[in-house]
Amino acid sequence: MPISNFSSSRFFLTGFPGLERYYFWLSIPFAFIYAMVFLGNCMVLHVIRTEPSLHQPMFYFLAMLALTDLCVGLSTVHTVLGVLWGLMQEISLDSCIAQSYFIHGLSFVESSVLLAMAFDRCIAIRSPLRYSSILTNEKIVKIGVAISCRSSLLIPPVIIRLRFLDYCRPHTLSHSFCLHQDLIRMACSDIRFNSIYGLALVISNLLLDAVLILVSYIMILWTVMAIASREERVKSLQTCVSHICAVLVFYIPIIGLTMVHRFGKHLSPLVHVLMGNIYILFPPLMNPIIYSIKTQQIRRRVQRLFDFKGT
Repeated sequence: MPISNFSSSRFFLTGFPGLERYYFWLSIPFAFIYAMVFLGNCMVLHVIRTEPSLHQPMFYFLAMLALTDLCVGLSTVHTVLGVLWGLMQEISLDSCIAQSYFIHGLSFVESSVLLAMAFDRCIAIRSPLRYSSILTNEKIVKIGVAISCRSSLLIPPVIIRLRFLDYCRPHTLSHSFCLHQDLIRMACSDIRFNSIYGLALVISNLLLDAVLILVSYIMILWTVMAIASREERVKSLQTCVSHICAVLVFYIPIIGLTMVHRFGKHLSPLVHVLMGNIYILFPPLMNPIIYSIKTQQIRRRVQRLFDFKGT
């Protein structure tokens, strides 16, 4: 790449290195995945909104999760499909910063919602008689506002700082979307603030949430093991299966992407691209499927929805 491009404010998006001739065919499964993300999460939101029996804390939190996943898809679809369809090869610095803000912010929102859902399951199993009095609609609204503030107010300092860095290294992103770690890799300015503050954000959000979710499940297991009836123990644990799957679907790609960025410098760029797309698309794609299959109330309502459309 010519040296003159280093000082420009535009960055080159990376699709699938070495597979450029197959972009049209690759775009077909990606377009299908994005369609599934949008339709699946919209269906979950529609079912929860229109079914009065689902107006419960557990499903309010599920609606927050579906809305977050929907926004994740909306924040990346234009660049991912734009690259594959040949409509987009580069992105401006301001657009790149905005996209990274939404990607990382929504990641923190999803982590916080999963923590709230673990809290919900913990209360439902440990204090079932006080469940409705503890998790009132007013408290759920406060939790939602706290999640939004936590994610939207903590990220701007590190994201805004990106606007004032000098980018003197090749302006080629590792993915077909923008990530904070990708941008600071190309900067030749002092990036200590971004590195330290970014690490603090990860520890205080993603890592802390993961630890608290683990603690919640230790408490749940402690309570369930004290139940005398085996059937009741199994029934109690079954209410947590969907959430456990959602937690694994969210955290495993993050761990994988982190490992690839940290220790996979010798790996093919294709591996980096693949892990990045899994990190972005896997949770929004799988969460509606998980909850539609594993949650009885959602499954029945979805079946009724399709039966109604089929008549």
